[in-house]
Amino acid sequence: MSDSRKKSEALLYHSTPTPGKIQVVPTKKYATQKDLSLAYSPGVAEPCLEIEKDPNNAYKYTSKGNLVAVISNGTAVLGLGDIGALAGKPVMEGKGLLFKIFADIDVFDIEVDTKDVDKFIETVKNIAPTFGGINLEDIKAPEAFEIERRLKDELDIPVMHDDQHGTAIISAAALKNAIEIAEKDISKVKIVVNGAGAAAISCTRLYLALGAKKENVVMCDSKGVIRKDIENLSSQKAEFATNRDIYTLEEAVTGADVFIGLSIADVFTPKMLLTMANDPIVFAMANPNPEIGYDLAVQTRKDVIMATGRSDHPNQVNNVLGFPFIFRGALDVRATKINEEMKMAAVHALADLAKESVPEHVNITYNEKNIQFGREYIIPKPFDNRLITEVPPAVAKAAIESGVAKEPITDWEAYKETLAQRLGTGSKLMRMLTSRAKANPKKVIFAEADHLNVLKAAHTVYEDGIAIPILLGSEKIIKELMLEINFDADVEIIDPKSDDEKERKDRFAKIYWESRKRKGITYIDARKLMRERNYFAAMMVNEGEADALVTGYSRSYPSVAKPMIELIGKAPGIKRIAATNILMTERGPMFFSDTAFNINPTEEELVQIAVETARVMKIFGIEPVLAMLSYSNFGSAESKSASKSANAVAYIHEHYPDIIIDGEIQADFAMSRTLRNDKFPFSKLHEKKVNGLIFPNLNSANISYKLINKLNNIESIGPIVMGMKKPVHILPLGSSVDEIVNLVCVAVVDAQENSKKQ
Repeated sequence: MSDSRKKSEALLYHSTPTPGKIQVVPTKKYATQKDLSLAYSPGVAEPCLEIEKDPNNAYKYTSKGNLVAVISNGTAVLGLGDIGALAGKPVMEGKGLLFKIFADIDVFDIEVDTKDVDKFIETVKNIAPTFGGINLEDIKAPEAFEIERRLKDELDIPVMHDDQHGTAIISAAALKNAIEIAEKDISKVKIVVNGAGAAAISCTRLYLALGAKKENVVMCDSKGVIRKDIENLSSQKAEFATNRDIYTLEEAVTGADVFIGLSIADVFTPKMLLTMANDPIVFAMANPNPEIGYDLAVQTRKDVIMATGRSDHPNQVNNVLGFPFIFRGALDVRATKINEEMKMAAVHALADLAKESVPEHVNITYNEKNIQFGREYIIPKPFDNRLITEVPPAVAKAAIESGVAKEPITDWEAYKETLAQRLGTGSKLMRMLTSRAKANPKKVIFAEADHLNVLKAAHTVYEDGIAIPILLGSEKIIKELMLEINFDADVEIIDPKSDDEKERKDRFAKIYWESRKRKGITYIDARKLMRERNYFAAMMVNEGEADALVTGYSRSYPSVAKPMIELIGKAPGIKRIAATNILMTERGPMFFSDTAFNINPTEEELVQIAVETARVMKIFGIEPVLAMLSYSNFGSAESKSASKSANAVAYIHEHYPDIIIDGEIQADFAMSRTLRNDKFPFSKLHEKKVNGLIFPNLNSANISYKLINKLNNIESIGPIVMGMKKPVHILPLGSSVDEIVNLVCVAVVDAQENSKKQ
């Protein structure tokens, strides 16, 4: 992606449709005068008085217990340096977004416009009653050390400077496992740390707590080895100064077992790597470009165990593995601080999780067959859903055992269940699908590329590496639009009406005619149809000239579906095509089927719709829990409609026992565990969270998903066509660019799965 496009895209993302990345959302009803009188005056006086009696009641009556402040003065922002408090605000909002999507923690970002340590500390202390915890961010060293130390001593809520401790915790977990794989002893390994900022100091301290010996550690800054004979060292650097007779990084790494890079790009050379001990461990964590490139390192030393801060290589040291879950555990026991025991608990939880069998959804997300503990997998992946059920409990237990927890947990299984439910946001699925698509992009036809939104989507998936677009439509119009949006790339453009495509159209027409000549199609008809973009596109997919196609932006669903069904046809064993839509709800992704094809499905067709929905959900790494909807609950009303739903469920129970499904059941009971558990404890949905709904007819499915989509401004992906022989996906009329991009991600993943069958 060009620098200008990156800049434009980043600014557009932050400015539209609403400036910024986070907002305040009410958690209580506010529709009536009574609601408002309870929310504010006079009702609000009662919790105020209760908090006055006992400050601990703030956790009962306000959002304090799930609210973290992300606070910075902007003196060390990412790779931007001292850009000021206000300029750092987008980063703080971004940190708030990560807290929310990974651990369901609410955030207020606070930008404090001062470099004076005392004033900064005073400000934070004065606003601390608002929050359950404080995440210090992007504050330069050495001030960061003093600020964190004093706030931890003077406040009774968790305080952590993530720039120091986040990287330390994640890299320590990786180091623990890397040393085990290398079959070395942490008390004997020689460690070189290049960089002497807040993160480097904190990392080294944690490595010592893990068992490394100070006499085996050498730290370097931009001037070389930090030695005891250097004058005017800060207290932090002096802590790791050596008296060994070495002066340069090159001298320091000779014979070393571990290189830790928290400095600048390309400072660690292949020549230096070659001088290290057997099975060298290299954590090159400078971002965006590491101290030595991953590919260069593994080419230089086949025995290297390598980690970086980048997501495009194995073993990413990513702080998002730590801070959301550490604060989650601390908040849930009302810890008064984040101490060394809690940090070390996080280290061991992350290290141990990497040794466990990896769930299939993680393999799917990263397009791997079988991720296993070893040199290329020493720390968990960020999209591993188990993080929230493993790290917070470990942190919470350490808080309890070390005596800093005010609200100890006793039922740990119930707590883990609560944590699992916090991963309700459906956007995580889209991130997984995008990541998987990028791992193995496929050729996707955009059948209406002479429409601006479609071309913008093609541009996005090309730039992001999601797919290889093939553009169909008027070449003149497409090139004019490409110029307008700065889409400067060598992509294939095809105009089915052009004489330049005569040979291909004739070939496609002959193949099509051979398959349809006994169904009323003449050769002349076939040649005419090959001038139509959807017939031409379908033939390209059929003949293996593309892997998938998306179409339907400007034409009605039935008119687009017809050529796809005629030319591509149904997969083996499929009698009816069906469709599902994914709605990204607060409770997680919800699958609605059938939203596009079957007007009034029979019992047999409902069975197929449910089975196909379960199959698609599993492809996307989701364990299906399906409800067969009706206006009736388990025989409470008699009608043909209710009976067909009940009979379909009975058939699935007998012939597909691995699919979790029940019904017929009303929508409110399907969505509420409490209602189901109370009234229908016999149901196969008992104590389960439903994530797929099978509707009795097209009317109910289509109306429901569109109403929910528009009334709640919920993102919808689909309709996703199920049961086709090859990947074809039909856009809703007038789709947005984001909706098209999302469906392309689905098409690519579908094509990846389809290629496995061939």
